[in-house]
Amino acid sequence: MYRFNDGRDWFFQKRFGLFIHWGLYSINGWHEQELFRMNQMGKNLRREEYALLASRFNPVKFDPERWLDIAQEAGMEYICFTSKHIDGFCMWDTGETDFNIVNTPYGKDVLAMLAKACGKRDFPLCIYYSVPDMYCRHFPNGGKGYDYAAPQPGDEPDAKKYAGFVRAQVRELCTRYGRISGFWWDGGLRHGIYDESINELVRSLQPGIIINNRGFDNKGDFETPERNGLSGVPVKFYTKPAEHCNSVGEQSWGYRKNEDYFSLGYLSRSMLQDFARGGNYLLNVGPGPDGTFPEEAVTLLRGIGSWYFRVKESFTGAEPARQSVNNGKVLLTRKENCLYVHMLNPESTGVTLDPIDVLPLKATVLNTGEVLEKAVELMPWTSLKDGKKYLHVWNIPVDKLSNEAIVLKLEFDILP
Repeated sequence: MYRFNDGRDWFFQKRFGLFIHWGLYSINGWHEQELFRMNQMGKNLRREEYALLASRFNPVKFDPERWLDIAQEAGMEYICFTSKHIDGFCMWDTGETDFNIVNTPYGKDVLAMLAKACGKRDFPLCIYYSVPDMYCRHFPNGGKGYDYAAPQPGDEPDAKKYAGFVRAQVRELCTRYGRISGFWWDGGLRHGIYDESINELVRSLQPGIIINNRGFDNKGDFETPERNGLSGVPVKFYTKPAEHCNSVGEQSWGYRKNEDYFSLGYLSRSMLQDFARGGNYLLNVGPGPDGTFPEEAVTLLRGIGSWYFRVKESFTGAEPARQSVNNGKVLLTRKENCLYVHMLNPESTGVTLDPIDVLPLKATVLNTGEVLEKAVELMPWTSLKDGKKYLHVWNIPVDKLSNEAIVLKLEFDILP
């Protein structure tokens, strides 16, 4: 598997992370792109009007220790926090703009509080930062995505001045909050601000930091597939480091009052697919305006944790088994003398693993420990193809486990 052979390799040991989208947009509870989307719909929401939300932002129940408790209960091993989204509101005590968390009724630096909690637990902290900024008057608004269609009254659009603003904020983020393990840009390049020096600055201030591919240049360390559900077959393995990001809610990444939450079955199968392909998984929660997670999200994360810890051995220290099996409904990982069968879309109680023709010593359902029937036999569906015998495993409890992704463990004397 791909390795950097430096400090960035923590990313390959800690595969499951918590994404946080939190800001002023939690007050109205509609969507994290509220300012942008309202203007896209012709509502003409001015930044000055939107900024009035800051006078109402008072997350008195914010408790970073509680956040990390919930994350660890779910099996998560790092966190990525939105320091600034496209609305330009900064969730730390920045000296570069007054539009920030300390100028609210709450008045505290929530990033500092989170960083302290992460430091106590040695829990890697990553920073999300939006390149588009609908509040900064130097940002070149021009309708290229996540911005105003044109500069607003009083704007002084200047890409170089905006890049200087970003560099100053990067310096704050990378020098005031202890160890920062990752930097997660969003929305870069589409606005034509190409500047390799910004990532170079990040790396100089935080040696060993891992950086994604959505920033001011195309030299990020990892890819960031987003949402894009359960893929059809065949599923391709990642050829570069990757982190699939998704949210517990279908409609929004920020807090939404009437959110449509994904099922445990869907999310666990999505995670299963990504881990088996060799990627990480970053699952998002949008805290409410009081700083707490929605109860629906907490319940879902607890369910994920219950499932994840039972099947985790199939991801931890395991590698994608890139040899193909002629069954597009499964992916394989391998570790020591074991093959793990990740069932993406089980339709029946059995699975045939053509071209494997070696009988394992034991076959179990990793979720429950149940022992399965197994044989190398001629199957009707493959008989007309080549007339050969292949490994067949059956009596898989697919109905019993219909609300969680299923992993089979095959233990061999010698791996086929």
